Amino acid sequence: MLGLRLPANPAVRRTVRLTYGFQFFFGLLLWVPIFYQYQKLAGLSDGEIFGIQSIYYVVFCLLEIPTGMIADRFDYRTSLAAGAGVLVAANLVPVFLGSYTGFLLHFILIALARSLVSGAQSAYLYEYLHASGAGEHYLRVEGVGRAYSLVGKIVYWPVIGLLMAWNLPSPYWLTALNAGVALAFALKLPPIPGGRRVTGKTASLLAGVGGALSALRSSRWLALLMVQGIAMFTLVRICQVNLFQPILESKTLSVNWYGAVLAAMTVFEALGAARPHRLRRAIGPVGSVFTLTIVMALCLGAVVFVGSFPTVVLLCVFAVATGISFPVQKQLLNDSIPDSRYRATLLSMESIVDRAVCALVAVALGAYLAAGQLDEFLVLSAVVTCVVMGLLAVLLLAVRKHRSDRRVPVARLGDQAPARETVTPRFLPAGPRPTDSVAPGGSAAAERLFRGSQLQSREVGQAGN
Repeated sequence: MLGLRLPANPAVRRTVRLTYGFQFFFGLLLWVPIFYQYQKLAGLSDGEIFGIQSIYYVVFCLLEIPTGMIADRFDYRTSLAAGAGVLVAANLVPVFLGSYTGFLLHFILIALARSLVSGAQSAYLYEYLHASGAGEHYLRVEGVGRAYSLVGKIVYWPVIGLLMAWNLPSPYWLTALNAGVALAFALKLPPIPGGRRVTGKTASLLAGVGGALSALRSSRWLALLMVQGIAMFTLVRICQVNLFQPILESKTLSVNWYGAVLAAMTVFEALGAARPHRLRRAIGPVGSVFTLTIVMALCLGAVVFVGSFPTVVLLCVFAVATGISFPVQKQLLNDSIPDSRYRATLLSMESIVDRAVCALVAVALGAYLAAGQLDEFLVLSAVVTCVVMGLLAVLLLAVRKHRSDRRVPVARLGDQAPARETVTPRFLPAGPRPTDSVAPGGSAAAERLFRGSQLQSREVGQAGN
């Protein structure tokens, strides 16, 4: 299984496999390589196509917080099942309504489905593994799960162009079928051991928002990690969804090659996702995401100056960086959340800003494409990303200095949240705090901005909870 040794506990092994199945089928959106051309064939203009994308991101922003609160308030599994059910309906809309209205409704439902799943999926896996005493497996399970979600795309995407030529709406039919299978996996997921989702309920949805915002205000480190993730996620989504087809079109590649190129990118992304721990050990989790974001930005900028084959190579490098950075960023955020009652809501807060930025970028991209200035857009994206990451580095250094001045003892958390920001949720059993015992040299390790922790992920996760 991509080199992953699963926990010995049979119940945990079964749950991990169920989450793999859910991720595999829920993420198998077979129409991604061809939706731009599909909508053009339906008579939509570039302005309409990218206008729909912008609306999609805005709707996602509006839905992220409510769906995250619902997942925290009730049950992660219910949110996952609802997301899969909505995805089934979303992919049937273009089959029966191939117009601007139909595609707009399609993407609005996609936004609802993905918002129901985005925070709940990671939160469920993190909470379940830690409640089962297998928290040290989270990073690799998250990475391998993402790798598995990409495997089907590697198989199907190269032939999507041929499928569309044989039967125009077939990619949407098949995607709806995949969503139905994902729904079946979601319904089989077991509850989190110990009843933590029951005893940990917040008093109300409004209280959940207030609690999440309070947790975010109390942790500048968590806020900066979210900003770093937003920069990375925006690059990935804009490249893979909005820029991918215009880039290949500008290099005069036939649409029949789009699926094959995207499949090649997916192979490299899966390889990176399956081994996120290697770079993390070398330069630390924050340093990994920071460096990989810069690499992705430079790849997009370099596309302007090369031909078709080097462009494909650069896109594959971009994909490797994407695969490594996603699971590392997810663990960074999960480990830094001070109160697990608001986990899905806090994870959704990152996504809501991410989609808001994507909405603005999609509008700008549509304007640049309409003016025939794709190259200018790519260069500008690379420059802006590098400048933003440079400013973020300054802020990270300032936070490090502040923590050093306060000399807060930390149990060798490395790049994780400082101990003073970690609170024990009221619904957890009383007992010694994980930060009560400080390892020798812990304070020095805590001040290394781009160096990771040598502790097991389980210990870090306990500190985060």
